[in-house]
Amino acid sequence: MSLSIRNQLPGTVTAVTPGEAMATVRIRLAGGQDLTAAITREAVEDLGLTEGSAVRALVKSTEVSLATGPVEGLSIRNQLPGTVTGMAVGGAMASVTVGVEGGELTAAITKDAAEDLGLSAGSHVVALVKSTEVSLATA
Repeated sequence: MSLSIRNQLPGTVTAVTPGEAMATVRIRLAGGQDLTAAITREAVEDLGLTEGSAVRALVKSTEVSLATGPVEGLSIRNQLPGTVTGMAVGGAMASVTVGVEGGELTAAITKDAAEDLGLSAGSHVVALVKSTEVSLATA
C-alpha cells in the first residue's frame, strides 16, 4: 500500500496503556527518541500491538509544528529536536524538512511562520506533534 503521508518513522512499541476507549502507545524510534501515539483500544487490538511490536509512526506534514527550542508548559507530548535540512517556500505556505535522529520529518507551515521563526537550512528546531495526530502501522 502506498500512502501520501510523508512522515513515516520506524520504531518499536515500549508500552501500551489502555483506557476505556483510547490507549496510549509509547514508541522508541530508530533514532532513540520516544514518541507517544493516542489511538483507539480497538486499533491496538486490531494491530496486535504489544511491547516489542515493530511499528511505523505516521504523521501528516500539516500536523507537525515547529519551535526554535524546547517548549515547556505545553500539552503536546512529542517534541523531537532536529535541524532544518531543506525548505520550499511558496506564496502562502512553506514545506520544511527537518532531520531528526534516525530519519526526517516534513512540516507544512505558513510562509509567515517560517519567516517569523527565521528558518533556513541549518536552523535548529523542535518538531511538535500531538499524540492524537500520530497514527500507527505494523511493519
